[in-house]
Amino acid sequence: MSAVRTLLALAGLSLGAYGAVLLYDNPPLILVRIAVWAAAGVLLHDFVFAPVCAAMGWAAGRVLPRRLQVPIGVAALCVVVLGLLAVPVYDKPGQRPDNATVLDRDYHHGLLLAVAAVVMVFLWYLLASRLLPVGQDDMVEQQRTRRVERQPPPV
Repeated sequence: MSAVRTLLALAGLSLGAYGAVLLYDNPPLILVRIAVWAAAGVLLHDFVFAPVCAAMGWAAGRVLPRRLQVPIGVAALCVVVLGLLAVPVYDKPGQRPDNATVLDRDYHHGLLLAVAAVVMVFLWYLLASRLLPVGQDDMVEQQRTRRVERQPPPV
């Protein structure tokens, strides 16, 4: 196990060093901007995004039926990630009339199609889970511990 940790640590240090080499040629003003963006991302995640996700997860656990909690959580995560990935190109920054090749795609339509695909997979999952027979794990999860038989003694 320690060999795996060592390899992972070496891979992480190597990637960090490679990133530092890529940043080396930038002027100090650009480095400051990169640091500000990185700090803003960490602060936004830790003080806004993570608490909102925790609160929504807690509320969903209280409101949603147990069998819908995981699929809705996965679908919501996919939609949020798609939305965050669309933010940098959504208003097509850098596009000018003299250069039509920059950001020449319809990002609004693409985001809508991607979210529609997530919703369709979610609905397909709900339909498939209704049509498939009940599995053994589902029956065990619905029973209390007093209904489970004792294990035989080890030999």
